[in-house]
Amino acid sequence: MASSAESNRTQSHNRLLNVLGIGFGLALTVAATIGVGILRTPVEIAAYLPIPLLFMGVWILGGLYSLLGAAQVAELGTALPRSGGFYVFTRRALGPYAGFVVGWSDWLSSCGSLASAGIVLGEYLAALFPALSNYVPHIAVSTVLLFSALQWRGVRMSSGTQQITTLLKALVFIGLIVAIFTLGGQAHEATSTQPAPQTSMSLLLFAPLILAMQSVIFTYDGWYGVIYCSEEMRNGERTIPRSIFGGVLSVIAIYLLFNIALIYVLPLSALAGEKLAAAAAARAIFGSRGDTIISAVAAVSMLSSINAFQIGASRVLFAMSRDGLFTQKAARVSEAGTPRGALLVSTIVAVLFIILSGTFARVLAMVSFFFVANYAMTYLSVFILRKREPELPRPYRAWGYPWTTALALLGSIAFLAGSVKSDTENSIYALIMLAASYPVYLLIMSKNRTKKRALLAFASGSAITSLPLLVLLVLKVSLLALKIFHYSDALDRTTFLDRTTLWIVFWPMAITWFILPRSTPMSVNITVGIIFTVLLYSSVIYLLMKWRGKP
Repeated sequence: MASSAESNRTQSHNRLLNVLGIGFGLALTVAATIGVGILRTPVEIAAYLPIPLLFMGVWILGGLYSLLGAAQVAELGTALPRSGGFYVFTRRALGPYAGFVVGWSDWLSSCGSLASAGIVLGEYLAALFPALSNYVPHIAVSTVLLFSALQWRGVRMSSGTQQITTLLKALVFIGLIVAIFTLGGQAHEATSTQPAPQTSMSLLLFAPLILAMQSVIFTYDGWYGVIYCSEEMRNGERTIPRSIFGGVLSVIAIYLLFNIALIYVLPLSALAGEKLAAAAAARAIFGSRGDTIISAVAAVSMLSSINAFQIGASRVLFAMSRDGLFTQKAARVSEAGTPRGALLVSTIVAVLFIILSGTFARVLAMVSFFFVANYAMTYLSVFILRKREPELPRPYRAWGYPWTTALALLGSIAFLAGSVKSDTENSIYALIMLAASYPVYLLIMSKNRTKKRALLAFASGSAITSLPLLVLLVLKVSLLALKIFHYSDALDRTTFLDRTTLWIVFWPMAITWFILPRSTPMSVNITVGIIFTVLLYSSVIYLLMKWRGKP
Protein backbone atom coordinates (compact mmCIF):
# COMPACT_ATOMS: atom_id res chain seq x y z
CA MET A 1 0.00 0.00 0.00
CA ALA A 2 2.83 2.34 0.92
CA SER A 3 4.67 1.48 -2.30
CA SER A 4 1.53 2.25 -4.32
CA ALA A 5 1.20 5.64 -2.67
CA GLU A 6 4.87 6.33 -3.29
CA SER A 7 4.44 5.36 -6.96
CA ASN A 8 1.46 7.69 -7.35
CA ARG A 9 3.43 10.50 -5.72
CA THR A 10 6.34 9.94 -8.12
CA GLN A 11 4.02 9.98 -11.14
CA SER A 12 2.39 13.21 -9.93
CA HIS A 13 5.83 14.81 -9.72
CA ASN A 14 6.28 14.17 -13.46
CA ARG A 15 2.83 15.33 -14.56
CA LEU A 16 1.88 18.82 -15.68
CA LEU A 17 -1.53 20.19 -14.69
CA ASN A 18 -4.27 20.22 -17.30
CA VAL A 19 -5.70 23.63 -16.30
CA LEU A 20 -4.97 26.12 -19.11
CA GLY A 21 -7.71 27.54 -21.31
CA ILE A 22 -8.04 29.22 -24.67
CA GLY A 23 -7.38 32.66 -23.18
CA PHE A 24 -3.89 31.53 -22.22
CA GLY A 25 -3.39 29.83 -25.59
CA LEU A 26 -4.26 32.98 -27.52
CA ALA A 27 -2.11 35.12 -25.21
CA LEU A 28 0.90 32.83 -25.55
CA THR A 29 0.61 32.72 -29.35
CA VAL A 30 0.37 36.51 -29.70
CA ALA A 31 3.12 37.15 -27.14
CA ALA A 32 5.57 34.71 -28.73
CA THR A 33 4.99 36.23 -32.19
CA ILE A 34 4.73 39.99 -31.78
CA GLY A 35 7.97 41.54 -30.62
CA VAL A 36 10.42 44.18 -31.73
CA GLY A 37 10.60 42.60 -35.20
CA ILE A 38 7.41 44.26 -36.40
CA LEU A 39 8.82 47.65 -35.36
CA ARG A 40 11.94 47.10 -37.52
CA THR A 41 11.16 44.71 -40.37
CA PRO A 42 8.96 47.10 -42.44
CA VAL A 43 12.13 49.11 -43.11
CA GLU A 44 13.75 46.10 -44.80
CA ILE A 45 10.60 45.28 -46.77
CA ALA A 46 10.31 48.88 -47.99
CA ALA A 47 13.90 48.70 -49.23
CA TYR A 48 13.26 45.43 -51.09
CA LEU A 49 9.79 46.28 -52.44
CA PRO A 50 9.21 50.08 -52.52
CA ILE A 51 5.73 49.86 -54.04
CA PRO A 52 2.68 49.81 -51.72
CA LEU A 53 0.96 46.90 -53.49
CA LEU A 54 4.04 44.68 -53.29
CA PHE A 55 4.89 45.92 -49.79
CA MET A 56 1.47 44.91 -48.42
CA GLY A 57 1.28 41.80 -50.60
CA VAL A 58 4.34 40.22 -48.99
CA TRP A 59 2.81 40.69 -45.51
CA ILE A 60 -0.38 39.00 -46.73
CA LEU A 61 1.64 36.13 -48.22
CA GLY A 62 3.55 35.74 -44.96
CA GLY A 63 0.27 35.52 -43.06
CA LEU A 64 -1.13 32.93 -45.48
CA TYR A 65 2.04 30.85 -45.17
CA SER A 66 1.69 31.00 -41.38
CA LEU A 67 -1.89 29.74 -41.73
CA LEU A 68 -0.63 26.85 -43.87
CA GLY A 69 1.84 25.94 -41.17
CA ALA A 70 -0.79 26.39 -38.48
CA ALA A 71 -2.96 23.69 -40.07
CA GLN A 72 -0.09 21.18 -39.94
CA VAL A 73 0.96 22.02 -36.39
CA ALA A 74 -2.66 21.94 -35.17
CA GLU A 75 -2.96 18.36 -36.44
CA LEU A 76 0.25 17.30 -34.73
CA GLY A 77 -0.57 19.18 -31.53
CA THR A 78 -3.94 17.47 -31.11
CA ALA A 79 -2.70 14.03 -32.20
CA LEU A 80 0.31 14.21 -29.83
CA PRO A 81 -0.88 16.40 -26.92
CA ARG A 82 2.41 16.48 -24.97
CA SER A 83 4.16 19.63 -23.87
CA GLY A 84 7.56 20.23 -25.47
CA GLY A 85 7.00 21.85 -28.86
CA PHE A 86 8.62 20.58 -32.06
CA TYR A 87 10.70 18.09 -30.07
CA VAL A 88 7.62 15.93 -29.41
CA PHE A 89 6.66 15.69 -33.09
CA THR A 90 10.10 15.00 -34.53
CA ARG A 91 10.93 12.40 -31.89
CA ARG A 92 7.73 10.48 -32.67
CA ALA A 93 8.05 10.74 -36.46
CA LEU A 94 11.78 10.81 -37.16
CA GLY A 95 13.24 8.99 -34.18
CA PRO A 96 15.07 9.77 -30.94
CA TYR A 97 18.18 11.31 -32.50
CA ALA A 98 16.17 13.79 -34.60
CA GLY A 99 14.21 14.65 -31.47
CA PHE A 100 17.48 15.11 -29.60
CA VAL A 101 18.81 17.61 -32.17
CA VAL A 102 15.53 19.51 -32.45
CA GLY A 103 14.98 19.56 -28.69
CA TRP A 104 18.39 20.84 -27.68
CA SER A 105 18.57 23.42 -30.47
CA ASP A 106 15.04 24.63 -29.72
CA TRP A 107 15.82 24.90 -26.01
CA LEU A 108 19.02 26.87 -26.64
CA SER A 109 17.14 29.09 -29.07
CA SER A 110 14.39 29.70 -26.51
CA CYS A 111 16.93 30.55 -23.80
CA GLY A 112 18.68 32.87 -26.26
CA SER A 113 15.41 34.55 -27.23
CA LEU A 114 14.67 35.02 -23.52
CA ALA A 115 18.05 36.65 -22.98
CA SER A 116 17.68 38.79 -26.09
CA ALA A 117 14.23 40.02 -25.02
CA GLY A 118 15.63 40.96 -21.61
CA ILE A 119 18.47 42.92 -23.21
CA VAL A 120 16.08 44.71 -25.60
CA LEU A 121 13.87 45.65 -22.65
CA GLY A 122 16.89 47.08 -20.86
CA GLU A 123 17.94 49.06 -23.94
CA TYR A 124 14.52 50.66 -24.41
CA LEU A 125 14.19 51.46 -20.70
CA ALA A 126 17.61 53.10 -20.93
CA ALA A 127 16.31 55.15 -23.87
CA LEU A 128 13.37 56.27 -21.71
CA PHE A 129 15.53 56.91 -18.65
CA PRO A 130 19.11 57.76 -19.66
CA ALA A 131 20.33 57.29 -16.08
CA LEU A 132 19.84 53.54 -16.63
CA SER A 133 22.12 53.38 -19.69
CA ASN A 134 24.93 51.67 -17.74
CA TYR A 135 22.60 49.09 -16.22
CA VAL A 136 21.14 47.32 -19.28
CA PRO A 137 22.50 43.85 -18.30
CA HIS A 138 21.31 44.36 -14.72
CA ILE A 139 17.81 45.22 -15.95
CA ALA A 140 17.79 42.20 -18.25
CA VAL A 141 18.89 39.77 -15.53
CA SER A 142 16.47 41.25 -12.97
CA THR A 143 13.54 40.97 -15.38
CA VAL A 144 14.31 37.35 -16.26
CA LEU A 145 14.60 36.48 -12.56
CA LEU A 146 11.33 38.31 -11.79
CA PHE A 147 9.33 36.35 -14.35
CA SER A 148 11.05 33.15 -13.25
CA ALA A 149 9.91 33.83 -9.69
CA LEU A 150 6.33 34.39 -10.89
CA GLN A 151 6.33 31.13 -12.83
CA TRP A 152 7.90 29.32 -9.88
CA ARG A 153 4.68 29.91 -7.94
CA GLY A 154 2.63 27.82 -10.32
CA VAL A 155 1.09 27.40 -13.75
CA ARG A 156 -1.96 29.48 -12.88
CA MET A 157 0.28 32.40 -11.97
CA SER A 158 2.13 31.90 -15.27
CA SER A 159 -1.18 31.91 -17.14
CA GLY A 160 -2.44 35.04 -15.43
CA THR A 161 0.85 36.86 -16.01
CA GLN A 162 0.80 35.87 -19.67
CA GLN A 163 -2.74 37.05 -20.27
CA ILE A 164 -2.26 40.40 -18.50
CA THR A 165 1.04 41.26 -20.23
CA THR A 166 -0.26 40.18 -23.64
CA LEU A 167 -3.40 42.28 -23.18
CA LEU A 168 -1.15 45.26 -22.44
CA LYS A 169 0.86 44.53 -25.59
CA ALA A 170 -2.26 44.30 -27.76
CA LEU A 171 -3.73 47.51 -26.30
CA VAL A 172 -0.47 49.39 -26.86
CA PHE A 173 -0.23 48.33 -30.51
CA ILE A 174 -3.91 48.99 -31.18
CA GLY A 175 -3.57 52.39 -29.51
CA LEU A 176 -0.55 53.24 -31.66
CA ILE A 177 -2.39 52.20 -34.85
CA VAL A 178 -5.47 54.25 -33.91
CA ALA A 179 -3.29 57.27 -33.05
CA ILE A 180 -1.53 57.12 -36.43
CA PHE A 181 -4.80 57.06 -38.35
CA THR A 182 -6.45 59.66 -36.11
CA LEU A 183 -3.62 62.16 -35.76
CA GLY A 184 -1.70 61.53 -38.97
CA GLY A 185 -3.89 63.57 -41.32
CA GLN A 186 -1.26 66.17 -42.15
CA ALA A 187 1.46 63.61 -42.62
CA HIS A 188 -0.87 61.63 -44.89
CA GLU A 189 -1.58 64.71 -47.04
CA ALA A 190 2.16 65.29 -47.44
CA THR A 191 2.65 61.64 -48.38
CA SER A 192 -0.22 61.59 -50.90
CA THR A 193 1.17 64.59 -52.78
CA GLN A 194 4.45 62.82 -53.49
CA PRO A 195 4.72 61.13 -56.90
CA ALA A 196 4.26 57.37 -56.93
CA PRO A 197 7.48 55.45 -57.52
CA GLN A 198 8.01 54.04 -60.98
CA THR A 199 7.85 50.29 -61.22
CA SER A 200 11.21 48.88 -62.22
CA MET A 201 11.57 45.53 -63.92
CA SER A 202 14.10 44.62 -61.27
CA LEU A 203 11.28 44.57 -58.75
CA LEU A 204 9.70 41.74 -60.65
CA LEU A 205 12.78 39.60 -60.19
CA PHE A 206 12.73 36.68 -57.83
CA ALA A 207 15.47 37.77 -55.41
CA PRO A 208 13.83 40.85 -53.80
CA LEU A 209 10.60 38.96 -53.18
CA ILE A 210 12.41 36.00 -51.62
CA LEU A 211 14.49 38.26 -49.37
CA ALA A 212 11.38 40.15 -48.31
CA MET A 213 9.50 36.91 -47.63
CA GLN A 214 12.37 35.62 -45.53
CA SER A 215 12.23 38.72 -43.33
CA VAL A 216 8.44 38.55 -43.06
CA ILE A 217 8.43 34.85 -42.10
CA PHE A 218 10.96 35.59 -39.35
CA THR A 219 8.64 38.34 -38.09
CA TYR A 220 5.64 35.97 -38.08
CA ASP A 221 7.63 33.27 -36.25
CA GLY A 222 6.20 32.25 -32.89
CA TRP A 223 2.60 31.53 -33.94
CA TYR A 224 3.00 27.89 -32.75
CA GLY A 225 3.67 28.93 -29.12
CA VAL A 226 0.78 26.97 -27.61
CA ILE A 227 2.24 23.58 -28.62
CA TYR A 228 4.88 24.00 -25.91
CA CYS A 229 2.04 23.54 -23.39
CA SER A 230 -0.19 21.05 -25.26
CA GLU A 231 -0.82 18.64 -22.39
CA GLU A 232 -1.65 21.52 -20.04
CA MET A 233 -4.52 22.76 -22.25
CA ARG A 234 -8.04 21.81 -21.15
CA ASN A 235 -9.99 20.13 -23.96
CA GLY A 236 -6.87 20.30 -26.10
CA GLU A 237 -8.58 18.83 -29.14
CA ARG A 238 -10.53 22.10 -29.38
CA THR A 239 -8.44 24.70 -27.56
CA ILE A 240 -5.15 23.96 -29.34
CA PRO A 241 -6.46 24.57 -32.91
CA ARG A 242 -8.49 27.57 -31.76
CA SER A 243 -5.49 29.06 -29.97
CA ILE A 244 -3.23 28.58 -32.99
CA PHE A 245 -5.65 29.88 -35.62
CA GLY A 246 -7.07 32.60 -33.40
CA GLY A 247 -3.56 33.75 -32.52
CA VAL A 248 -2.34 33.71 -36.14
CA LEU A 249 -5.39 35.65 -37.36
CA SER A 250 -4.93 38.20 -34.57
CA VAL A 251 -1.28 38.67 -35.47
CA ILE A 252 -2.09 39.00 -39.18
CA ALA A 253 -4.70 41.67 -38.39
CA ILE A 254 -2.30 43.66 -36.20
CA TYR A 255 0.56 43.37 -38.71
CA LEU A 256 -1.55 44.43 -41.68
CA LEU A 257 -3.15 47.36 -39.85
CA PHE A 258 0.24 48.47 -38.52
CA ASN A 259 1.84 48.42 -41.97
CA ILE A 260 -1.12 50.22 -43.53
CA ALA A 261 -0.73 52.85 -40.82
CA LEU A 262 2.96 53.20 -41.64
CA ILE A 263 2.42 53.86 -45.35
CA TYR A 264 -0.52 56.13 -44.45
CA VAL A 265 1.88 58.67 -42.91
CA LEU A 266 5.19 57.84 -44.63
CA PRO A 267 6.18 57.20 -48.24
CA LEU A 268 8.00 53.91 -48.68
CA SER A 269 11.09 55.75 -49.94
CA ALA A 270 11.33 57.55 -46.58
CA LEU A 271 10.52 54.40 -44.65
CA ALA A 272 13.35 52.49 -46.35
CA GLY A 273 15.90 54.97 -45.05
CA GLU A 274 14.95 54.63 -41.38
CA LYS A 275 16.36 52.32 -38.71
CA LEU A 276 13.08 51.82 -36.84
CA ALA A 277 9.87 52.04 -38.87
CA ALA A 278 7.58 52.67 -35.92
CA ALA A 279 9.78 55.49 -34.62
CA ALA A 280 9.67 57.23 -38.00
CA ALA A 281 5.87 57.07 -38.08
CA ALA A 282 5.63 58.29 -34.49
CA ARG A 283 7.94 61.24 -35.23
CA ALA A 284 5.74 62.17 -38.19
CA ILE A 285 2.81 62.56 -35.78
CA PHE A 286 4.24 63.38 -32.35
CA GLY A 287 7.45 65.13 -33.37
CA SER A 288 10.41 64.69 -31.06
CA ARG A 289 8.29 62.74 -28.59
CA GLY A 290 7.85 59.96 -31.13
CA ASP A 291 11.04 58.14 -30.13
CA THR A 292 9.98 58.19 -26.48
CA ILE A 293 6.56 56.77 -27.32
CA ILE A 294 8.03 53.93 -29.40
CA SER A 295 10.55 53.11 -26.67
CA ALA A 296 7.62 52.74 -24.26
CA VAL A 297 5.72 50.57 -26.77
CA ALA A 298 8.73 48.29 -27.25
CA ALA A 299 9.40 48.01 -23.51
CA VAL A 300 5.80 47.01 -22.76
CA SER A 301 5.85 44.58 -25.70
CA MET A 302 8.89 42.75 -24.30
CA LEU A 303 7.22 41.84 -21.00
CA SER A 304 4.82 39.30 -22.48
CA SER A 305 7.55 37.93 -24.78
CA ILE A 306 9.88 37.28 -21.84
CA ASN A 307 7.18 35.33 -20.01
CA ALA A 308 6.32 33.35 -23.17
CA PHE A 309 9.95 32.45 -23.96
CA GLN A 310 10.50 31.36 -20.38
CA ILE A 311 7.47 29.07 -20.51
CA GLY A 312 8.63 27.57 -23.81
CA ALA A 313 12.21 26.98 -22.68
CA SER A 314 11.17 25.23 -19.46
CA ARG A 315 8.69 22.95 -21.28
CA VAL A 316 11.21 21.82 -23.90
CA LEU A 317 13.77 20.91 -21.24
CA PHE A 318 11.06 19.22 -19.16
CA ALA A 319 9.99 17.06 -22.12
CA MET A 320 13.55 16.01 -22.92
CA SER A 321 14.27 15.23 -19.28
CA ARG A 322 11.14 13.09 -19.08
CA ASP A 323 12.49 11.08 -22.04
CA GLY A 324 15.93 10.65 -20.49
CA LEU A 325 17.86 13.30 -22.45
CA PHE A 326 18.65 15.29 -19.30
CA THR A 327 18.61 14.70 -15.57
CA GLN A 328 15.29 13.41 -14.23
CA LYS A 329 15.31 16.20 -11.64
CA ALA A 330 14.41 18.61 -14.45
CA ALA A 331 11.30 16.50 -15.14
CA ARG A 332 9.87 16.98 -11.64
CA VAL A 333 6.76 19.14 -11.42
CA SER A 334 5.64 21.06 -8.36
CA GLU A 335 2.16 20.64 -6.92
CA ALA A 336 1.29 24.00 -8.51
CA GLY A 337 2.17 22.61 -11.95
CA THR A 338 5.58 24.22 -12.59
CA PRO A 339 8.52 22.12 -13.86
CA ARG A 340 10.81 23.88 -11.40
CA GLY A 341 14.01 22.04 -12.24
CA ALA A 342 13.66 22.81 -15.95
CA LEU A 343 12.67 26.40 -15.15
CA LEU A 344 15.73 26.86 -12.92
CA VAL A 345 18.20 25.49 -15.48
CA SER A 346 16.63 27.52 -18.31
CA THR A 347 16.81 30.69 -16.23
CA ILE A 348 20.48 30.09 -15.36
CA VAL A 349 21.38 29.57 -19.03
CA ALA A 350 19.46 32.71 -20.08
CA VAL A 351 21.28 34.75 -17.41
CA LEU A 352 24.62 33.39 -18.62
CA PHE A 353 23.68 34.38 -22.16
CA ILE A 354 22.97 37.92 -20.95
CA ILE A 355 26.29 38.14 -19.12
CA LEU A 356 28.22 36.63 -22.04
CA SER A 357 26.27 38.50 -24.71
CA GLY A 358 29.15 38.45 -27.23
CA THR A 359 29.49 34.67 -27.02
CA PHE A 360 25.77 33.96 -27.05
CA ALA A 361 25.33 35.98 -30.26
CA ARG A 362 27.52 33.42 -32.05
CA VAL A 363 25.66 30.50 -30.43
CA LEU A 364 22.29 31.94 -31.48
CA ALA A 365 23.52 32.51 -35.02
CA MET A 366 24.47 28.82 -35.29
CA VAL A 367 21.30 27.58 -33.59
CA SER A 368 19.14 29.66 -35.94
CA PHE A 369 20.04 27.15 -38.68
CA PHE A 370 18.26 24.44 -36.67
CA PHE A 371 15.36 26.78 -35.92
CA VAL A 372 14.74 27.14 -39.66
CA ALA A 373 15.21 23.38 -40.19
CA ASN A 374 12.62 22.68 -37.46
CA TYR A 375 9.88 23.94 -39.77
CA ALA A 376 10.83 21.43 -42.48
CA MET A 377 11.17 18.54 -40.03
CA THR A 378 7.79 19.31 -38.47
CA TYR A 379 5.94 19.43 -41.80
CA LEU A 380 7.73 16.26 -42.88
CA SER A 381 6.47 14.64 -39.65
CA VAL A 382 2.88 15.12 -40.84
CA PHE A 383 3.55 12.99 -43.93
CA ILE A 384 5.44 10.33 -41.98
CA LEU A 385 2.84 9.92 -39.24
CA ARG A 386 -0.06 9.89 -41.72
CA LYS A 387 1.69 7.04 -43.57
CA ARG A 388 3.07 5.10 -40.61
CA GLU A 389 0.30 5.62 -38.04
CA PRO A 390 -2.96 6.06 -39.95
CA GLU A 391 -4.91 4.80 -36.90
CA LEU A 392 -3.52 7.58 -34.64
CA PRO A 393 -6.47 9.64 -33.34
CA ARG A 394 -6.45 13.06 -34.99
CA PRO A 395 -9.12 15.34 -33.47
CA TYR A 396 -8.05 17.98 -36.00
CA ARG A 397 -6.86 17.07 -39.48
CA ALA A 398 -4.92 19.50 -41.66
CA TRP A 399 -7.21 20.81 -44.38
CA GLY A 400 -6.04 20.29 -47.95
CA TYR A 401 -3.66 17.44 -47.07
CA PRO A 402 -1.39 16.46 -48.81
CA TRP A 403 -1.25 19.58 -51.00
CA THR A 404 -1.16 22.18 -48.24
CA THR A 405 1.36 20.11 -46.30
CA ALA A 406 3.57 19.76 -49.38
CA LEU A 407 3.34 23.51 -50.03
CA ALA A 408 4.30 24.28 -46.44
CA LEU A 409 7.20 21.81 -46.65
CA LEU A 410 8.49 23.25 -49.92
CA GLY A 411 8.28 26.74 -48.49
CA SER A 412 10.25 25.72 -45.42
CA ILE A 413 12.94 24.09 -47.59
CA ALA A 414 13.23 27.27 -49.66
CA PHE A 415 13.38 29.25 -46.43
CA LEU A 416 16.19 26.97 -45.18
CA ALA A 417 18.12 27.35 -48.44
CA GLY A 418 17.79 31.13 -48.21
CA SER A 419 19.02 31.07 -44.64
CA VAL A 420 22.09 28.99 -45.58
CA LYS A 421 22.89 31.31 -48.49
CA SER A 422 22.56 34.46 -46.38
CA ASP A 423 24.69 33.10 -43.52
CA THR A 424 26.86 30.35 -44.95
CA GLU A 425 29.55 30.54 -42.29
CA ASN A 426 27.25 29.93 -39.31
CA SER A 427 25.35 27.28 -41.27
CA ILE A 428 28.61 25.36 -41.71
CA TYR A 429 29.38 25.70 -38.01
CA ALA A 430 25.88 24.40 -37.30
CA LEU A 431 26.51 21.32 -39.45
CA ILE A 432 29.75 20.69 -37.59
CA MET A 433 27.81 21.04 -34.33
CA LEU A 434 25.32 18.50 -35.71
CA ALA A 435 28.14 16.00 -36.41
CA ALA A 436 29.53 16.50 -32.92
CA SER A 437 26.11 15.93 -31.37
CA TYR A 438 25.88 12.26 -32.40
CA PRO A 439 28.57 10.90 -30.05
CA VAL A 440 27.03 12.97 -27.26
CA TYR A 441 23.62 11.48 -28.04
CA LEU A 442 25.05 7.96 -27.94
CA LEU A 443 26.60 8.56 -24.53
CA ILE A 444 23.37 9.99 -23.11
CA MET A 445 21.00 7.37 -24.49
CA SER A 446 23.08 4.21 -24.38
CA LYS A 447 23.36 1.70 -21.59
CA ASN A 448 26.67 1.03 -19.82
CA ARG A 449 27.92 -1.51 -22.39
CA THR A 450 27.28 0.83 -25.30
CA LYS A 451 28.76 3.75 -23.38
CA LYS A 452 31.92 1.68 -22.95
CA ARG A 453 31.91 0.94 -26.68
CA ALA A 454 31.41 4.63 -27.54
CA LEU A 455 34.20 5.74 -25.21
CA LEU A 456 36.53 3.10 -26.65
CA ALA A 457 35.68 4.22 -30.19
CA PHE A 458 36.32 7.84 -29.25
CA ALA A 459 39.67 6.94 -27.70
CA SER A 460 40.59 4.94 -30.82
CA GLY A 461 39.59 7.81 -33.10
CA SER A 462 41.69 10.21 -31.05
CA ALA A 463 44.64 7.83 -31.22
CA ILE A 464 44.35 7.37 -35.00
CA THR A 465 44.35 11.15 -35.40
CA SER A 466 47.09 12.06 -32.96
CA LEU A 467 49.61 9.17 -33.05
CA PRO A 468 50.68 9.53 -36.72
CA LEU A 469 51.22 13.24 -36.16
CA LEU A 470 53.21 12.54 -32.99
CA VAL A 471 55.34 9.83 -34.63
CA LEU A 472 56.01 12.02 -37.66
CA LEU A 473 56.98 14.93 -35.44
CA VAL A 474 59.40 12.80 -33.39
CA LEU A 475 61.01 11.30 -36.50
CA LYS A 476 61.33 14.65 -38.23
CA VAL A 477 63.06 16.13 -35.20
CA SER A 478 65.35 13.09 -34.90
CA LEU A 479 66.27 13.07 -38.58
CA LEU A 480 66.85 16.79 -38.54
CA ALA A 481 69.40 16.17 -35.80
CA LEU A 482 71.01 13.50 -37.97
CA LYS A 483 71.20 15.94 -40.87
CA ILE A 484 73.01 18.39 -38.66
CA PHE A 485 75.61 15.66 -38.17
CA HIS A 486 76.00 15.38 -41.97
CA TYR A 487 73.46 12.65 -42.74
CA SER A 488 72.18 14.79 -45.62
CA ASP A 489 69.73 12.27 -47.04
CA ALA A 490 68.11 11.38 -43.74
CA LEU A 491 65.05 13.58 -44.19
CA ASP A 492 64.35 12.14 -47.65
CA ARG A 493 63.74 8.73 -46.10
CA THR A 494 60.48 9.89 -44.45
CA THR A 495 58.60 10.25 -47.74
CA PHE A 496 56.53 7.12 -47.14
CA LEU A 497 55.70 8.23 -43.62
CA ASP A 498 54.72 11.69 -44.92
CA ARG A 499 52.30 10.20 -47.41
CA THR A 500 50.84 7.78 -44.88
CA THR A 501 50.23 10.56 -42.38
CA LEU A 502 48.74 12.72 -45.12
CA TRP A 503 46.21 10.06 -46.05
CA ILE A 504 45.34 9.13 -42.48
CA VAL A 505 45.05 12.57 -40.91
CA PHE A 506 45.04 15.42 -43.38
CA TRP A 507 42.40 14.38 -45.89
CA PRO A 508 39.51 14.77 -43.39
CA MET A 509 41.00 18.09 -42.27
CA ALA A 510 41.27 19.17 -45.90
CA ILE A 511 37.51 18.65 -46.25
CA THR A 512 36.79 21.12 -43.46
CA TRP A 513 39.31 23.62 -44.82
CA PHE A 514 37.59 23.43 -48.21
CA ILE A 515 34.14 23.97 -46.69
CA LEU A 516 35.01 26.75 -44.25
CA PRO A 517 35.10 30.32 -45.60
CA ARG A 518 38.51 31.63 -46.64
CA SER A 519 38.28 34.36 -44.01
CA THR A 520 38.26 31.75 -41.23
CA PRO A 521 41.36 32.12 -38.98
CA MET A 522 43.95 29.33 -39.29
CA SER A 523 43.56 28.43 -35.61
CA VAL A 524 39.84 27.81 -36.17
CA ASN A 525 40.57 25.80 -39.32
CA ILE A 526 43.00 23.53 -37.47
CA THR A 527 40.71 23.11 -34.43
CA VAL A 528 37.63 22.29 -36.51
CA GLY A 529 39.67 19.95 -38.72
CA ILE A 530 41.03 17.97 -35.76
CA ILE A 531 37.57 17.69 -34.17
CA PHE A 532 36.03 16.53 -37.44
CA THR A 533 38.80 13.95 -37.99
CA VAL A 534 38.44 12.52 -34.48
CA LEU A 535 34.65 12.31 -34.80
CA LEU A 536 34.87 10.73 -38.24
CA TYR A 537 37.20 7.93 -37.17
CA SER A 538 35.36 7.46 -33.86
CA SER A 539 32.04 7.02 -35.66
CA VAL A 540 33.50 4.53 -38.15
CA ILE A 541 35.10 2.48 -35.38
CA TYR A 542 31.93 2.57 -33.28
CA LEU A 543 29.82 1.28 -36.18
CA LEU A 544 32.37 -1.47 -36.90
CA MET A 545 32.41 -2.52 -33.23
CA LYS A 546 28.62 -2.55 -33.14
CA TRP A 547 28.47 -4.58 -36.37
CA ARG A 548 30.99 -7.11 -35.01
CA GLY A 549 29.22 -7.23 -31.67
CA LYS A 550 32.26 -6.17 -29.66
CA PRO A 551 31.65 -5.03 -26.07
